[in-house]
Amino acid sequence: MKVEIWSDIVCPFCYIGKRKFEKALDDFGAKDKVEIVWRSFQLDPDMQVVPGQSVHEYLGKRKGATATEGKQMNDGMAAIAKQVGLEYNFDKAIINNTLDAHRLLHLAKKHGLQNEMKERLFAAYYTEGKNIGDTETLVSLAVEVGLNAEETKTTLQSDAFTNDVELDQYEAQQVGVQGVPFYVFNKKYAVSGAQPPELFKEVLEKVWEEEKPELVNSGDAGFCTIDGNC
Repeated sequence: MKVEIWSDIVCPFCYIGKRKFEKALDDFGAKDKVEIVWRSFQLDPDMQVVPGQSVHEYLGKRKGATATEGKQMNDGMAAIAKQVGLEYNFDKAIINNTLDAHRLLHLAKKHGLQNEMKERLFAAYYTEGKNIGDTETLVSLAVEVGLNAEETKTTLQSDAFTNDVELDQYEAQQVGVQGVPFYVFNKKYAVSGAQPPELFKEVLEKVWEEEKPELVNSGDAGFCTIDGNC
């Protein structure tokens, strides 16, 4: 079973959704049969860095509110994150364009480390206050999960995987993504938002039952097993 997840690193509900989905996976009997693919989605692809701008000011501006109101919204989000065991430190978060972080995720996918890279980026941004738009910071984070420093730096200093990021966002439009996180199960069922683990598990089980081969009663028909018994 393949689960494609469209999300952005600076989407607070995306990290929360990751934890809730992981809880559902832990309770799902066929967890080892689930392939997770992280798809790129930029909430603010044209975002330009404003030196010294806090994430509270940024959010307030996007919402047509003040920095104080932005902080209140972020404080509320931090409380929600805490319910699933996450620590959000918005006071030291550094807002930046996420294109390079998404390109890094595509590099990580190439090496089978995409899920690890996604988790590291989330923690770096929300908990540790690291600049996920800074090349050296991204290289350091990549090395932590097992990627090669030189390859990562070369990738980030080029335009590698930019087309992949754009393609993910184009495909998001095609499947009707209006916001993130957005989960697509076997290109058949979609779930929008950081839903409760119970709902994710219900969908996982539904897809698994529908997709796994049905065993038809063979009656008296003969057959041979893989251990040589016939």
